[in-house]
Amino acid sequence: MTTGSDSFAVLDLAMDTSPTPAFSALAQGNAAPQHGPRPLPLFLNILWRETEDDPELRKRAFQGLRKYQEAIRPAPPPAVPVVAREGSARLLRYGTENGRHPVVFVPSLINPPQVLDLSGSRSMLRHMRAAGHDAYLVDWGTPAADDGALGLDRHVMDRLLPMLAALPRPPILVGYCLGGNLAIGAAALQPARALATIAAPWNFDGFPAADREQIGALWRSSRPMCQRLDYVPMEVLQSGFWAMDPARTIRKYAAFVGMEPGSDEEHAFLAVEDWANGGPPLSYAAGRDLFEQFYAANASGRGEWHIDGRTVDPRRLTCPTLSIRSATDRIVPAAAAPEMGENTTLSLGHVGMIVSGNGRAMLWEPLSQWLSSHGG
Repeated sequence: MTTGSDSFAVLDLAMDTSPTPAFSALAQGNAAPQHGPRPLPLFLNILWRETEDDPELRKRAFQGLRKYQEAIRPAPPPAVPVVAREGSARLLRYGTENGRHPVVFVPSLINPPQVLDLSGSRSMLRHMRAAGHDAYLVDWGTPAADDGALGLDRHVMDRLLPMLAALPRPPILVGYCLGGNLAIGAAALQPARALATIAAPWNFDGFPAADREQIGALWRSSRPMCQRLDYVPMEVLQSGFWAMDPARTIRKYAAFVGMEPGSDEEHAFLAVEDWANGGPPLSYAAGRDLFEQFYAANASGRGEWHIDGRTVDPRRLTCPTLSIRSATDRIVPAAAAPEMGENTTLSLGHVGMIVSGNGRAMLWEPLSQWLSSHGG
């Protein structure tokens, strides 16, 4: 093996909190935060295991990891105004008044909302603004110390609905991933002009049984710690995502070595990985609802999820509805998506449908047309 020194160097970085010349960019906020990926010790464990019989892949994966940690990030897109706040959540406005119905994008509680505004060339929200939509984005923010009891239902009741009430007319809701579930919940309680979901995990019986068991085991082992903390650290959720496809997790870092420095491809990798390794924790109650009500009991798919005493069922909604899912989504299989008035299936991954080069033609533009057809 010729990679031992590489591996111990990266392990040292995981443990060392003192600034070093090699990571001077980190202190300036330009490099990977907290020596990501997070949690780094688990990533290193996966890397070592997945490359046990392939020393060349191991070497390239470590080289890719170091390149990721040291790379200088491009400047983020310009900030947009905040039009409403509720608790830790904010409603950001990307569009302007145009006499049409506002379009509110509701992201997942897992990872930051920036995936919908990733960079200047890969921003669904800025595309929607350029297309003439009065677009908004929910930023869930970081749970406060006393938010541990804020479950998924209360994210709808106490955060989302009060912010939507600040809008001049009923919105079109567009929910991505778990944000789709919350958008469905909002539309069930308060009239919406229309509703679209993108890769929303609704029918958990559509997940492979092995994945649900793996996620269940993760929660059983993590729950006591999360209960004591009163929140679910992002690292718990990230470890679950990595476990679904550990080989791909390592190979993408090995491939990163060959990307041209300063290229759009390199910038896209950095932006996506920083997003995937970032984000605040979930409130304990939201994590419990996700793992126990949804993954374990399939309350949403069985029509047993209730908010404020009302059953949340997308089939009962009277507004126009659209469900977008992907045939190649490893995180939310197409079979887990809700059935809506209209349903469409793409061939892009869970994140790729939002930020890849093909996302504009396959998702952004058709979605924009659908929004326009319903007054958005």
